[in-house]
Amino acid sequence: MTLKIAVQMDPIENINIKGDSSFALMLAAQERGYEVFEYHVESLTLDADDRLIAQCHPVTVQRVEGDHFTKGEAQRLDLGRDIDVVLMRQDPPFHMGYITATHLLERIQGETLVVNDPVNVRNAPEKVMVLDYRRFMPPTLVTRSVDEVKRFMAEHGAVVVKPIHGNGGKAIFRVPESGDNLTALFEVFNQTWPEPHMVQPFLPEVSEGDKRIVLIDGEIAGAINRIPGEGEFRSNLAMGGSAEATKLTEHEVEICEAMGPELKRLGLTFVGIDVIGGKWLTEINVTSPTGIVAISEFDGTDLAGMIWDAIERRLEN
Repeated sequence: MTLKIAVQMDPIENINIKGDSSFALMLAAQERGYEVFEYHVESLTLDADDRLIAQCHPVTVQRVEGDHFTKGEAQRLDLGRDIDVVLMRQDPPFHMGYITATHLLERIQGETLVVNDPVNVRNAPEKVMVLDYRRFMPPTLVTRSVDEVKRFMAEHGAVVVKPIHGNGGKAIFRVPESGDNLTALFEVFNQTWPEPHMVQPFLPEVSEGDKRIVLIDGEIAGAINRIPGEGEFRSNLAMGGSAEATKLTEHEVEICEAMGPELKRLGLTFVGIDVIGGKWLTEINVTSPTGIVAISEFDGTDLAGMIWDAIERRLEN
């Protein structure tokens, strides 16, 4: 199958090719003979004829540090007529700009396959969709009220506070059982973000790792265990965590099987979920999931190829 692929992504100049999932997907697409373009979300234009246009650069990629891409001259492409697949891969934050991009990409549905489905990406931010699976989650509070957090801490002790639309482990704080600095922290959070924040008990099991499990069309494709760096409780690789090979527990498989059919139905082809302590589901990542490079290296699999296989099956149906 010969395809034209447009990747909506952050500047390719700045990515870390050793672990970047978007880069791995571009490499795999190129190896299949697909024509690959990249564009930035800022270039999206809905023209007067209701056509969605982007300034797309043809790119050739290679796994060479410091010389990982060659970019051609920009081309004005109609994403509905000129492109077969759009990969929506720019990183959050999940703000109005991101939401508006999903509305624009929604307009080419029926012409071009967008992965992940923009409607359901918009409806499923990481720390909101997960609330549909509370039975697998630690006790969770979503609030802007410091008084509600104090009530929650009286029952659960030390907590972590997270921006509900954050990503990559950024701005996640641990508040001790004594509540030191809780009020000041919520002053900063409430001034910085207009939406409520997520509060959960601190899970000591995080010291043993936080599993990233990748599901492709709702099926388990692989996993890694992410270990926090020294002096950290956040295990995200972007925050200095390290990865190790892992196997799934029966309960983790149960979590995946519970959500898999719904993920596939919603067109969420590439999803990463996070599980702590073998039992606590904390996030469902659909906006720009990561982890496929590390999983493929540990397991000897080809997750990027598996994602393209799933995309090809969707195009054939």
